Amino acid sequence: MKSVLLNARTTFDQLRRGEFIRFVANGLLATAVHYSVLYAGVEIFGLKSVALASVMGAAVGICSSFLGNYFFVFQNHTRPLLGRVIPFVTLYTFMLVMHGTFMLIWSDWLGLDFRPGFLIATALQTGFSYLANRYLVFAK
Repeated sequence: MKSVLLNARTTFDQLRRGEFIRFVANGLLATAVHYSVLYAGVEIFGLKSVALASVMGAAVGICSSFLGNYFFVFQNHTRPLLGRVIPFVTLYTFMLVMHGTFMLIWSDWLGLDFRPGFLIATALQTGFSYLANRYLVFAK
């Protein structure tokens, strides 16, 4: 119980120092990159599968997110860039599959508009992403 309280306090301290704000800013940028590729795939290039366009966008957004997290969000870490790649790619591959599956069901199978589906899927993964990045990928 004591370690849980200590971790909660550490998380609060990180939030106070602006780490979470930087995480949100970086996430918004990566989300914009992801959505731009998704939108272009569906609306400009006419891809029939929203899920495919979303996975393509996620791949580009993940690269953007990694660089932003490494250089901007979680600045106080000791492992080199390449030491963070494998845990990050593992985490984001899992999240990409979750997002792509949600979009497959939402848009391709149920025929619902991809825009609200994208927002719902992104909102669901945001908190999970912060905690996993903070305590697994970019842990000190």
